[in-house]
Amino acid sequence: MIKISPEQLGDLPAWFLGDPPGMAALVDHAMAPEAGTWWADRAVDPRTLAVACAGHLLLRGNPTTLPPLALAPFAAHHVQAPARFLPLLSSAFDLLVPWERMTYMHRVSVPSPRPPHGVTVRRLALGDAAALAALGPESSWIHASWGGPAGLAASGHGWAAFAKDRVLAVACTYFRGTTYEDVACMTVPEHRRQRLALSCVTALCQDIAARGHTPSWSCSRDNRPSRLVAWTAGFRLEHEYVHYLTGQPAGHAAGLTV
Repeated sequence: MIKISPEQLGDLPAWFLGDPPGMAALVDHAMAPEAGTWWADRAVDPRTLAVACAGHLLLRGNPTTLPPLALAPFAAHHVQAPARFLPLLSSAFDLLVPWERMTYMHRVSVPSPRPPHGVTVRRLALGDAAALAALGPESSWIHASWGGPAGLAASGHGWAAFAKDRVLAVACTYFRGTTYEDVACMTVPEHRRQRLALSCVTALCQDIAARGHTPSWSCSRDNRPSRLVAWTAGFRLEHEYVHYLTGQPAGHAAGLTV
């Protein structure tokens, strides 16, 4: 597959119309400069289209136009695609793990809990990039969709709980769509069970509603803590689907170059 710029897409994003809120927001988010990457089997009249952002990949079109090695750039991605792509994905990677996923929509307004003494919940600002980076590599996923700590800090789409200059919890718009904004959150391990993420999420949801958008929430069926935060923050189940975690390109096992 070859990379194409958002300017080359024309009406191709219409291939994703009807996707659930979280995936629809990913498509919109990837239209912004440097936010995501678009791929096609050919530059003119493509038959297969892919959009990738922060380790997530959506595939649409005709899988028979691609050899398995064409998907090599998408190793270690979470892939959502119609069932007709499964034979191609199985041939392309040495591992393909199905994950059941759940999408929630924000339906109930809830009051923000009072943070503990010494903790301030506020919108992230440009100067907070270093504090986000200090969360460490295990938390880097939270700002991956914005290109890193500086991108999230400058986006205006994140809230955090601070103790002095240290970030204890973060909630952000992970994928910003024209209708939906898909929300993500995390809390540093030693400060969990203090409702810090809930405070950040409720503030963020108020922001999203003020922009005229609807908050959505996507997580694994097995991620009970995430589902609990979503429910407590006023999200209700909307849709269930399966995406697939890819392994390494299958050619690697035979020592092939891809």
